[in-house]
Amino acid sequence: MIAFCKATLAASSLMFISAFAQAAAPSIPVQIEQAARAELERQMAASGLSEPQFEIAVVAPRPTPPCSQQVAIEALDTRSSQRMRFVARCPDTPGWRYEYTVRARVSAMVAIAAAPVAANEALSDAQVTIERRDISNIADPISNPADAVGQMSRRMLRPGDILRSGQLSSPVLVKRGDAVMMVARREGIEVSMAGEALDAGGKGAVVRVRNAGSGQVVRMRVAGPGTVEPIDMELNR
Repeated sequence: MIAFCKATLAASSLMFISAFAQAAAPSIPVQIEQAARAELERQMAASGLSEPQFEIAVVAPRPTPPCSQQVAIEALDTRSSQRMRFVARCPDTPGWRYEYTVRARVSAMVAIAAAPVAANEALSDAQVTIERRDISNIADPISNPADAVGQMSRRMLRPGDILRSGQLSSPVLVKRGDAVMMVARREGIEVSMAGEALDAGGKGAVVRVRNAGSGQVVRMRVAGPGTVEPIDMELNR
């Protein structure tokens, strides 16, 4: 009888501890929201966007059965902030598994057009500013206005348009057939020789160049107007 009472008391204690742990832990939808926020913060940090803000909602959160162990939260698909998928998994035997959909609105400080920009026009300082915008549906916004200045827009821009890296390109600094100077710098020593560009490209583009002296064709990187350098050299901004 005493042994039975002890066993009953032990079982009751375990049930109490489990119930207390479940009550102390955040609800599953809250844990899903926390996981989504952490993932969005990771993505924003990787993209370099400044001052990101999130509005996160778990779509139709469903009640879950009790779980005596810690519920595992895993990301299934986080490619689109407006439709992220997570799973909550209980490791009990038998356990359970439920999927959740999360919709998030993401805003950040991004570069925008401050004035009209014609197609193929290089952006000036006066044409670029920074504002907070909703970027939930934009994969490649530019965060630093300095990264847009000097770039050419592939299409016409209106004031307020968000500047996107996929819509901008570097101005052509070297044209096919141009005489170029091949410059290499190593440990304070600079060597230069004449060459002919066989491709066109903007700053940072890799083009073929024929050495005017030897006739050898090499791949070089555009460093500036009429100037190319070895690909392994650090690009000067």
